[in-house]
Amino acid sequence: MPGSGGKLKLIAPSASPEEGAAIVAALERFMRATAPPASQPAGAPDGWRRAAVLEGVSREPHADVPDPWINT
Repeated sequence: MPGSGGKLKLIAPSASPEEGAAIVAALERFMRATAPPASQPAGAPDGWRRAAVLEGVSREPHADVPDPWINT
């Protein structure tokens, strides 16, 4: 399919404007219906990692960061 994502244009002069619009609309609907599904971004984290980040869970505690509630 050359130039995917481009606009379709009717070049047959014998069709009425309404017929031409119907043909172009049908072709655009067909192209949307048969397009391949969108893929996930390459850097998308897996579900478990995303859940851990959202919950604020870390694998290992930071030993060099002092506790903010203890003033020593």
